[in-house]
Amino acid sequence: MDKQLMLAWIEAGTIQIPHLLMNKYRQIGLDEKELVLLLHIISFAEKGNEFPTPEQLAHRMTMTSEECAMMLRKLVQAGFIQIEDQSKDGVGFEKYSLAPLWLKLIDDIEREQKQANVETALMEEQNLYTLFEQEFGRPLSPLECESMAMWIDQDKHDPVLIKAALRESVMSGKLNFRYIDRILFEWKKNGIVTLEQARVQALKFRQKTNKPDQKPVQSSNAVPFYNWLEQ
Repeated sequence: MDKQLMLAWIEAGTIQIPHLLMNKYRQIGLDEKELVLLLHIISFAEKGNEFPTPEQLAHRMTMTSEECAMMLRKLVQAGFIQIEDQSKDGVGFEKYSLAPLWLKLIDDIEREQKQANVETALMEEQNLYTLFEQEFGRPLSPLECESMAMWIDQDKHDPVLIKAALRESVMSGKLNFRYIDRILFEWKKNGIVTLEQARVQALKFRQKTNKPDQKPVQSSNAVPFYNWLEQ
């Protein structure tokens, strides 16, 4: 084994290539040649050369210096890299900044997350309509659909709480939209934002209706419930 060769290989170092860049370069509008050019810019920067010339880049690639220059201009114009003016010890110089590239990757992640959130919300909303129709035993009327849409879009009620309010109305034997709307109104007024908080408040209300001197209820199904419409 040639120790000097191994030593030269180790001292040449390595470059860190973000997995995100390898996975997303196509989605953000880069092709393979542009990707490799950017990787060479990263490689030069790690060796202390933050503004490699087209000739230096072409020496490593299968493109001419003119083609490298054109691609650099394209990357700058497309907002993947930018040229920054720097100074050190009173000497001015230029460098390539890849901050725009990283920001594009971050924006793409945010876009995907928002899309995933929208799809999840649509799925939850669809499941909500299905659940209501199952409990009511019929298709919802246009007015009922509009009421539910207002709960979600205008009042910003969490679908989980809407389901809980539906469950409360079913258990109370008052299955109608007016009753459910009143439950949601009371929860919002009292700052109820989680399912656990809704359960605690509902339990408190039921305990109020079950007085201490009241005889035990024989049927296990007869559970006292709070009449939300009396609020």
